[in-house]
Amino acid sequence: MPVSLVEESAPRDDVQDFLDRGLAAWLTVVGAFLALFCSFGQMNAFGTYQSWYTTHQLRECQPSTVAWIGSVQLWVFFFSGGFVGRVFDMYGPRMLMALGTAVYIASILLTSVASFYHEYILAQGVLSGLGVGMLFYPPLASISTHFNKYRATALGIAMVGSGLGGTIYPILLQYLFVRVGFAWGLRVSAAICLVLCGMATATVTSRIAPGKAEAGAPWFNFQSLRDSRFSLLVVGSCFVSFGLFTPFCYVVSYATDHGVNPSTAFYTLAVLNLASVVGRILPSHLADSFGRYALLVPSAFLAGLSTLVLWSTARSLTQLLVFAALYGLFSGAFNALIVPCIAQISDMREIGMRIGLLYSLISFPSLVGNPAAGALLRLCHNSYTGMILLSGASIVVGSLFMLFSKLQINPNLFARV
Repeated sequence: MPVSLVEESAPRDDVQDFLDRGLAAWLTVVGAFLALFCSFGQMNAFGTYQSWYTTHQLRECQPSTVAWIGSVQLWVFFFSGGFVGRVFDMYGPRMLMALGTAVYIASILLTSVASFYHEYILAQGVLSGLGVGMLFYPPLASISTHFNKYRATALGIAMVGSGLGGTIYPILLQYLFVRVGFAWGLRVSAAICLVLCGMATATVTSRIAPGKAEAGAPWFNFQSLRDSRFSLLVVGSCFVSFGLFTPFCYVVSYATDHGVNPSTAFYTLAVLNLASVVGRILPSHLADSFGRYALLVPSAFLAGLSTLVLWSTARSLTQLLVFAALYGLFSGAFNALIVPCIAQISDMREIGMRIGLLYSLISFPSLVGNPAAGALLRLCHNSYTGMILLSGASIVVGSLFMLFSKLQINPNLFARV
C-alpha cells in the first residue's frame, strides 16, 4: 500500500475508524504516561548520574568517558526502535512492555551493584537502553491507533510523563544517593518502576489486532525513505539528536564549574525537565489546530537558538535557570511533536515501523553527540564554548531540514500542516 496522509487519502476500514475517545483510548494514554515517566524520564536524568559518577565511583575517568554510558544507553534505546516497532506491528504492545519491564528492572538492579566502568556500560548502557525502548515505542504507537483528530494532544499528554520523570528523578536520585547510598537509592527506584510499569503494561492496548501487519514485511523498510517528506524529517532529526542531549548531560557540570553550589546545581536539570512538561502539553494541544509541522519546525529552531544565545552567555544560577526553562520548553515540544508528524505522513499499518526506523537511524548521531561534546570540552581546556556552539548549530541545521519536509507537504511556508 502506498504511503499516504492518514487524514486525507487512507482507505476507510476498521483500523481507520478512529474514535478519539473511549475508556480504552484514555487508559492507553495513562499507561503510556506511566511507562515514559519511569523509563525515558529517568534516562533524561542522566546528568545526575554523570555528576555523581565523576565525583564517586568513576572519579578517575574523564567526563567524556563517563558520558559514553549515557550515549550507549541512548544509542541502544534509539536503535532498538526498528525492531521494537516491527514486533509491535505484528504482536501488539503487551508482550513487549512486559518483557521491557523485566529487562529495565534488571538493568537498574545490576547498575546498583556495578563496580567497574564496563559493568556500567553493560547494565546502564546496553540493558537499560533496551528496556527503555520496549517501554517507549509500543505505548506511543498504540496511542496513534486510538486517536486521529486529537492525536498530537494525546501523545503530548503521554510525553509529559517523560518530562515529569525527568523533573522528579534528578531530585529524587540525588536525595536517595546522599541519604541511603547509591546502591539502595537505585533499588528504591527499581521498586517504583516495577509498580508503575506493571500498571502501564496492564492498561496500554492497540486498536489494530496483532497480526494485522504484513508477516513478510522487512524489519527495516528502507523503501519508506523514498518518501521525501519522511526522508527529510529523518535527516533533520539526525542533526537535532546530535546536539539535543548535550544540555541534559552537561548542564549540571557546567553549573558547578561556574561556581554554583553542587547541592543546588542539579536543580538546573530539574527545571529543564519541568519546562519540557509544558513543552509537551501546550504545543501538542495547539498542533491539532495549527498544524504539527507548523509547530515542530520553530520549536526545534528555538531550542538550537536558545543554546547558542543563552547557554553560551550564562554565568550565574539565575541565567542558567532561564536557559534551562526555555530549552526545556522548546526541546520538549520537539520530542512531543516528532511522533505525530511521522504518523501524519504514514499509512496506519506502517506507523510502528516508521517510528522505529526513524529512531534507529538517529541512534548513531545520538551515540556520538555527548562524547563529541566531552572531547571538545577537553580539547578546549575545559572551556564549554565549543561544545555549546556544536550543540546549538546542529539543532538549528536540523530544524531547516524539517522545514524542507514541511514544504514537501504544502509549499506555503505558513500552511497549517
